[in-house]
Amino acid sequence: MAPYYVEVCKELGWKVDEALLTKMKKANEDEIKKQDDAIADAETNLGDIEIREAMLKKAEYLSRIGDKDACLTQFRKTEEKTVAVGHRLDIVFHQIRMGLFYMDHDLITRNIEKAQSLIDEGGDWDRRNRLKVYRGMYSLAIRDFKSAATYFLDTVATFTSYELMNYKEFVTYTVVSSVIALERPKLREKVVRGSEILEVLHSLPKIKKYLFSLYNCQYEDFFHCLAEVEKQLKFDRILTAHYQYYVREMRIVAYSQLLESYQSLTLEYMAKAFGVTKKFIDIELSRLIAAGRLHCKIDKVGGIVETTRPDSKNWQYQNTIKQGDILLNRVQKLSRVINI
Repeated sequence: MAPYYVEVCKELGWKVDEALLTKMKKANEDEIKKQDDAIADAETNLGDIEIREAMLKKAEYLSRIGDKDACLTQFRKTEEKTVAVGHRLDIVFHQIRMGLFYMDHDLITRNIEKAQSLIDEGGDWDRRNRLKVYRGMYSLAIRDFKSAATYFLDTVATFTSYELMNYKEFVTYTVVSSVIALERPKLREKVVRGSEILEVLHSLPKIKKYLFSLYNCQYEDFFHCLAEVEKQLKFDRILTAHYQYYVREMRIVAYSQLLESYQSLTLEYMAKAFGVTKKFIDIELSRLIAAGRLHCKIDKVGGIVETTRPDSKNWQYQNTIKQGDILLNRVQKLSRVINI
């Protein structure tokens, strides 16, 4: 893994162990020479299938040692020798996995589009479902939890993408994305009562408690579970960049769910329900109300939170006026520039 070792040392500022690097390079060069000899022998003495297999073996080896550019070049050469749509899709899937590993958005999007066009040409049912899982993983990586939940829930019963993750990890991602993205009735139908998910949740006690504490309105337990999920997401390869956003949004989901059930309630009751101090809930709600994320107001004298259910038509009217003012200001600025 000499190429990957050099890349990691450069990224983390480590000093390169020259003796180790030389040893690794020698091992890599010997293996690549062996692969090249196998390709040359196949081209001389064997048929197209054997040539393709030898080329694919070399591409997979380059992928394992972390030589990204050489690997992608070898995959392109291999694809030129590949006729069957299924085999071409497997090559594309490998490149998407590489894109997810390096978080190369251009590589991922190009190959997802390519995979979709190949499936439209005549891809089989299994690879069609696997593509949904790949799309779901990329949706998580770009913080599109709604799309991720949709793709994952579509493939819960037919999951076969074990080259990407195991089924427990898949169910974890499904629950994590569904809780933040789905409305409560949809969450009950697809996740809380989903037999395939429930079967696996028995071996994932923390994720199970996280899901059901929110669904059953056990908010103090939910906050404890959310802290555990935060630790898990912080060290997750895909979600580490989004864990703070996720935790903040899930707190808003919990607050909104409680407030929707009441016309008014005391700060003391809310603090007790969530297992936090009155001061914390006051500061938290004030910040979220000011940002327009919660539809309520605080009566500080009485210590009461009053819900203000939004009128959608009134909101659309106010939004139209606001956008109209912005447009008029821009037109006026433009007219002054043109007059000058």
